[in-house]
Amino acid sequence: MTKYCKGCGIALQNDDPQGLGYVPALDASYCQRCYKIRHYDQVTISMQQGIESNQTLEKINKIDGIVFWVVDLFTFEASMISRLNQKLPGKEIIMILTKRDVLPKTLQDEKILRFVRQRLQEENINVKDILICGHLLKHDEKSTQNLMKIVQAIQTYRQGQDVIFMGVANAGKSTILNRLMASKDLTISRHPGTTLDLVPIEQDGYTIFDSPGIENRHSMLSILNPRDLKTVIPTKPIRPFVSQAFEDQSYAVGGLARLDVVVNGKASVVGYFSRSLPIHRGKLSTADALWQKHLNEMLVPCVDTSLLTMHTYHAPMIREEKMDVVIHGLGWFCISGAIQDVYVRVHKGIQVSFRKAMI
Repeated sequence: MTKYCKGCGIALQNDDPQGLGYVPALDASYCQRCYKIRHYDQVTISMQQGIESNQTLEKINKIDGIVFWVVDLFTFEASMISRLNQKLPGKEIIMILTKRDVLPKTLQDEKILRFVRQRLQEENINVKDILICGHLLKHDEKSTQNLMKIVQAIQTYRQGQDVIFMGVANAGKSTILNRLMASKDLTISRHPGTTLDLVPIEQDGYTIFDSPGIENRHSMLSILNPRDLKTVIPTKPIRPFVSQAFEDQSYAVGGLARLDVVVNGKASVVGYFSRSLPIHRGKLSTADALWQKHLNEMLVPCVDTSLLTMHTYHAPMIREEKMDVVIHGLGWFCISGAIQDVYVRVHKGIQVSFRKAMI
């Protein structure tokens, strides 16, 4: 009899059919929730906002191990964990940057590293090494090379300790581990909150642990309807949306976010979002009327049905040549040129960050 689900780590039980870990018979290897995710992509119990972070961090701290922190490059700001060194005192951290293949090929790895190191410095986070990875959903030469980077890093840095993979929900931890183990034991899906507890994977003389996604309630991924996740999460290289603005403009990202730009001349707006997510451009003067008429109709997907339920961010003055306007969990706009004001409307609680341009 298996005590814990092989896919998500939850304790198995057959008392409550509506509860986590339910199995019709206790000799099952996977809970019913994992079974339906794996075979039907159906989430019967949503854990979209992640397991309570303190519980997971407390369990990680009890393990004598080195931490491999998995960070999604495309949703980098939403993948950051503030005060990480303080939350994992004494733990050495290796950063793995996933979804490199989703970003434009013209973006060089050296520039990515400079950007990431600067952001880590700004967040006062110290890591032992940074690995850039991509193509992890494929089975080709590039994918194998990236997996070997991780294998070599484990061999180099483990130093007799166990290994813990951690990160926010949907960063790609279980995908990496399934590839490393050449198995499909761990349940993976686009749905955040798939892994529910630490999952030990025994190796020769040590243990690798998968862990639940650290909660991030300020990411768009934490509130989206599960059916819309495939629209928002890119699996193919993004195609930048490029726009030149000579008058005040408004840009709608489906019905999830709106960027309003007030210009003093010529400005440039470039959007980095999933190919499946439509961006509608129009005059700022008619933007409110467009939203009131078409939100949840032409402007989809959405989580709001009115502008009244959305929060407005006012961007700081552009102090760099280019500035990114990042909508956490969704993507970002890069703006430059003769811009007087920038406003961003999103669902209340979703974070918007303003940073020096990544690309």
